[in-house]
This record gives sequence, C-alpha cells and structure tokens, in this order.
Amino acid sequence: MLGVMRASTRTWLVVVIGGCVLAGGAYALTRPGKGQSAKTGGASAAAVPRATPVVTAVTRAGDLPVSITALGSVTALNTVTVRSRVDGQLMKVHFSEGQLVRAGDLLAEIDPSPFEAQLTQAEGQLARDMAALQNARLDLERYRVLVDKEMIARQQYDTQAATVRQAEGAVKANQGQVELIKVQISYTRITAPLSGRVGLRLVDPGNMVKANDPGGLVVIAQIEPIAVVFAIPEDSLQPVLRQYRGGKAVPVEAYDREGKRKVATGTLAAIDNQIDPATGTVKLKASFPNHDGALFPNQFVNARVLLDVLPNVVLAPGEAIQRGPQGAFVYVVRPDGVAQMRRLELGPSDGGLVAVKQGLKAGEAVVVDGAEKLQDGAKVEPRERAPARTKS
Repeated sequence: MLGVMRASTRTWLVVVIGGCVLAGGAYALTRPGKGQSAKTGGASAAAVPRATPVVTAVTRAGDLPVSITALGSVTALNTVTVRSRVDGQLMKVHFSEGQLVRAGDLLAEIDPSPFEAQLTQAEGQLARDMAALQNARLDLERYRVLVDKEMIARQQYDTQAATVRQAEGAVKANQGQVELIKVQISYTRITAPLSGRVGLRLVDPGNMVKANDPGGLVVIAQIEPIAVVFAIPEDSLQPVLRQYRGGKAVPVEAYDREGKRKVATGTLAAIDNQIDPATGTVKLKASFPNHDGALFPNQFVNARVLLDVLPNVVLAPGEAIQRGPQGAFVYVVRPDGVAQMRRLELGPSDGGLVAVKQGLKAGEAVVVDGAEKLQDGAKVEPRERAPARTKS
C-alpha cells in the first residue's frame, strides 16, 4: 500500500513540473521583448520594395527624315552581248575578264586575210569596169559627132549611150562591193560598243566564230551610272508622285541587306506606268553614279526614298515605345527614380527613332530595356544608354 502511494506521488510531481515548464515557455514566447522587436524590424525591412534595374535613353529634339524603304535589285543601265558580225577565226583577245573598258576599246581580232583577198578581187573588177566605162564614153562622144553629121544612124548612137549607162551601173555595183568588203574588214576588229565591265570570256582564241553567234564573245554591263529597280505599295505612290512631279530631284539611298550601312546615294529616275494587280505594287527606278563601284549588277539592296524632313521634333528611341489596348506609351524615369507611364501620340519613324507629337519633351529619360517588369509609380534603378542617332 505504501509503495503504491509513493508511485502516485512521483507521477504527480512529474505532471506538475512539466506543466510549469510549458507555462514558462509560453510566457517567454508571448511576452514583448528583444526577440519580438527584432522579428518585427525584419518584417518591416522586407516590406520595403526593391528598385528595378532598367536601361534608359534620353529623348532629344531634331530633324526626322520621312522615307519609304523597299527591297530592290541593282540593274545595269545597258547590257550588251558582243558578237562577231563576220565569219572567221578568232585570232586575238585584247581584254581581261572583269576588266573595265571604254567605248571604242579594241576587244578582239578576227583573221582578216580572206576579206583582204576579196577586196583585191573586187578592186580589180572595179578597175576593169571603169576602163570599159571610159572606152564606152569615148565611143559615145565619137558617135555624137557622127550622128550630128548624119554619117551614122541615130539608133547606133542611142545603143552606145545605153552601153555607157550599163558600164556606169557595173562600176557603181563594183564600188559598192568594194565598200562592203572594207566594212567586213573593219568588223574583224571588234570594239566595245559602250563603257562598262566585261564578264567572263565565252570564246577562246583559235576558234571559228560566226556572224551573230547566239553565244557571243563576251558580255559588257554598264555600271557607271547604274540603276536600282524596286517596288513600293500602291498606297505609297501618291507621296512619291507629288515629289517627282514637283520638278525637284527625289533623293534615293541604297543600304545593304541588313539596312544598316549606306552603300550609295542617287536620285529617282523613273516610275512605271502601271500598278501590278497581282502584288499591288508599282516599280520605281533610281539612278546612281556608282563611280566607286559599290553597286554591282543583280545585287540586292534596300532602297530608301526620301519624301520629306520633319524639322525640330521630339525623337524617342523605338525600343522605348510600348503598345497596349489604349495605344502607345512609354515609361519615363523621373528625377526621384520613379517610373511614370505616359500615353503618346506618335508620328513617323526612321532609323530606329520615332517622332513624338504629344506626351514627351526633349531631355526626358525613357526606359528602353526592362519596361516589361514595370508598373506606373514603380521604383527603378536607371542606367543610362548613349542617345540613339539617325543612320547616315
């Protein structure tokens, strides 16, 4: 009985001590003190939003060119396939492949000996017929004296006069034959019909060539000046026509495939007389001096037709322009480091710059990278980028 009472007492003591420990722990956790103050301070620090890093660019005032850009192809103003005009053996070639030649330069020679022999034969025939003509004229003069004295019949005189005319015809025919052969001899020296760049040689010396051979000897492409043919949408035709019909030269610039590097500057030369109904475009041709040879036939370029220049407008980089259901907008970084959303009214764009009619002033910083993370009134950490420049 005594043992049972001692066990019960120990159990009670354990329960009482455990309850005291739990109560003390609860009090320590719930009482205000150093630990709770530190926790509250940490929560407050975590509640402060961090600034969002962004890249900004500064808007500026300047002139903006208004232009139309289209993909075009460089075309030689004139392309000639040089062919032989007589049959013969090609003896010499006086050009190098890819060489620049001038009109009248000697390109090749054909063996002239057969034509020289024909010329000698024709000249001999001409001399014989001229001698016969001279004799016929002398006889005619004698017959004229005799017929006046009625010593011969009038018919004999008339027959001699016809003989003279026949001899004159033969001489004239022989003179024409001589001139023809001389022309053929001149054709044995093949010269450049225009200035340009020769292509690859199509016939080697020693081969027989024929008049008007379809293959030809070489192709010459005129590259100074040179043309660029491109097509613009029919909706853009009227602004171009207004500039073209105004009598002033319409500037056209040729850029490389990527549209970053200007290759050459020229002027609009012609506008096609009809719109292509299949594509809804009209073809334009621009002429370029091409003294430096920067443009090459069949090269693809971006042709930019300058229509107008907007003076002293606010220019913003195109990367800063955002678009939403209510239109275009940008985030402007205020001096206090807060991003402010601005609604914009935009004008034309060119070279990565956009003309802003309303919503921005020159000298304001706009976000060009990181705008997708922002909201109106957000704190930002800006890093300025160099101002965008118009392509030259």
